Amino acid sequence: MEIMTYKKCLSIKRDDGLRMRSVDEFTMNALLRCTVSRNFKRPFMSVYGDNDVITYGKFNYIIQNIRAFLVNKGLKKGDKVALLGESSPNWMIAYFSITTIGAIAVPILPEFSKKEIAKILEHSEAKAIVVNSKQFDKVSTFCIDNPRAVVRMDDLFYIPEKLFCDIKEKKDFEEAAGIDIKSYKRRAKENKELDEIKVNEDDLASIIYTSGTTGTSKGVMLSHKNLVWNADISSDAYVKITPRYKFLSILPVAHVYEFTEGQLLMMMNGAQIIFLGKPPAPSILLPALNKIKPQILLSVPLLMEKVYRSAVLPTINKNKNIQNLIKNPITRPLIYRLIGSKLKITFGGRVKFFGLGGAPLDKEVEDFLYRAKFPYAIGYGLTETSPLVAACGYKKSDHKRGTIGKFVPNVQYKLLNKDPKTGVGEIVVKGPGVMKGYYKNNELNKEVFTEDGYFRTGDLGVVVKKRLLLKGRSKTMILGSGGENIYPEAIESIFNNQEFVEETLVIPEGSSLVALIKIDYEAFAKITKLSFEDSKAAAFEYINKLKRDINKELNSFSKIHEVTLQDEPFQRTPTQKIKRFLYLDRFKKDKTGKDEENKESKDK
Repeated sequence: MEIMTYKKCLSIKRDDGLRMRSVDEFTMNALLRCTVSRNFKRPFMSVYGDNDVITYGKFNYIIQNIRAFLVNKGLKKGDKVALLGESSPNWMIAYFSITTIGAIAVPILPEFSKKEIAKILEHSEAKAIVVNSKQFDKVSTFCIDNPRAVVRMDDLFYIPEKLFCDIKEKKDFEEAAGIDIKSYKRRAKENKELDEIKVNEDDLASIIYTSGTTGTSKGVMLSHKNLVWNADISSDAYVKITPRYKFLSILPVAHVYEFTEGQLLMMMNGAQIIFLGKPPAPSILLPALNKIKPQILLSVPLLMEKVYRSAVLPTINKNKNIQNLIKNPITRPLIYRLIGSKLKITFGGRVKFFGLGGAPLDKEVEDFLYRAKFPYAIGYGLTETSPLVAACGYKKSDHKRGTIGKFVPNVQYKLLNKDPKTGVGEIVVKGPGVMKGYYKNNELNKEVFTEDGYFRTGDLGVVVKKRLLLKGRSKTMILGSGGENIYPEAIESIFNNQEFVEETLVIPEGSSLVALIKIDYEAFAKITKLSFEDSKAAAFEYINKLKRDINKELNSFSKIHEVTLQDEPFQRTPTQKIKRFLYLDRFKKDKTGKDEENKESKDK
C-alpha cells in the first residue's frame, strides 16, 4: 500500500481551490485508505475497561470483509442503512462499511423514542439496519418485517432470516445465533466488485434526522465532501493532533459534532480513540479520565458548567482567603491559574484541547476558563453545516470572551435583515460543509436557502472585527411591545449564574416575560435547614427575590414579569437542548385553566 503522506495531500491542486491536508479526496473511502496507509500498526479504537484495542490495519480489514458481505446481500449504491446504538468501535466499523460501498448511513440517536425511530425508518426508506441489543425493542417491528437485513451491532453478527420467527424481544435478539461478518471470507470476484465501486465527493454519506426545539424532525442530507472536508479543515486550524494523542469519546457518535470533529478528525490524524462506553456520570467519567489521561476532549457546555458550579464555585465561595486574593488584582491571576491547574488534573492532567460546542457557553464559566488559562475552545455550527461554521483555538490569544471566533476558512457568510442600531442579523452561510438539503422536503428546502444559495441558520449574530458573536435563535427571539428584540438566552444566563439555580427558561406571555426556574432543592434545603416541603415554599420566595434583583440589571423591555418553579427536569432533544415549544404551549394552557400543571407554584 502506498503511503499517502500529508505532504502529498498538501501538494494536490483542485479546480475548486480547496486545500487538502490529510486526504487526497473528500470521501470516506479516501479517508480510510489514506489514514490506514500512514497508521497501519497504530492503536485506533477501544472501549474504556476493555483490553481489546483495534489497530488502524485491523479496522480496515474488518471493514473490507463487511463491505463484501453487504454487497453479497444485494446492498448497492444509494441504499439507506440505519444505525442505532451507543457509541462504540462497531458503530464506526458499520458506518464505514456502509458508506464506502456507496450506500447511505442513517445514524439514529439512541435517545429517540420508539415512535420517532419508526417514522425515521419509514421516511428514510431504510433497507437494512445495524442495531445493538439494548435498542432492539425500539425497532423490533422493522426487524421482523425486514428479516433479511438485520445486523447485531454488539458483535457485528448478521442474524439470518430463518431465526426471526423465534425472536420476540431484546433477550432473544441478544442471544440469537448468527454469522460473524467481521470474518467474512471474501472471494476474488467480490474483491473485484469492491475495487470497481466508485464513490464521489458529492454522493450522500449520511441522512441525519434532527429533533429540534421546534419539535419537527428533518432528514439532513450530508455528502462525503461535507463531512470529510469539515474534519480536514479542522486538522490544522485549531489544534495540531499527533498520533500519540488519546481522545476520550463521551458524546454520541450519531451526532454530527462528535462524529466529524471527534471521530473523523482524530482518525485522519492517527490519534487513538477510547470510547467511555457508558453515560458520562461523574462516578464513571472521573476514574476514566484519571486512567486514560486524554489530550483531547469534546463536550457540550453543560458538562463544564456543572463542573464549575459543583466544584470550582463552592471552593471560591467557601474560602474567604481565596475570595480576598481574587479581589486583589496582583494575586488574582495566580489564584485563577492554580484553580485551573487543579481543573486540568480533574480531567486527567494532560488536556491540550477541550472543545465545547452544541450550545452557548455560559459567560461566567468562560470568564473563569479564560482567566485560569484552561485550554478550552469554542465552536459553532449545525447538523446542516456538518457542523463547523465558526470557531476559535485553545490558546488564550485565540479567544475574545463572549465571541465564538472567526468563520472557518472557505465559509462565506452574510447577516440578513440587520438591525441598523445593533448590527444584529440572521446568519446565513455558504461553503463546502453546507448540506445538500432536507430529504424529501422540497418545500422546506426553498425556505432555508436564499435565492443566491446561502443556508439560513436561524441564528442571530453580529460580527465584530471578523469574530462572530451569537445573540440567540431567530425563532426564540421575542419581540417586545415597542418592537424591541429580546434574547431569552441572555436573560436565562443571568438566572443560571445564581446560587441554587439549575436551569431557567424565559418565555413570552402576552406582552410580558415569564421565567420558569428549576432549583436544586436538595442543596437549598441543606443550606436553609428546612424540610423538603418547607424548602419548596421558601424557594418560591427566593426566586421572586432573584427576579427583583435581576430586573435591576435588565433594560425596561427585558424585565421578568413573573417567575414560577419548574419541578420536573425540562424536556430535551437528544442533543440536550430544551424543547421550548412544549413550554410555550403548556404555559398558555396553564393560563386558560385547561391544564393544572404547575398551578400550585403559580397560586402561592
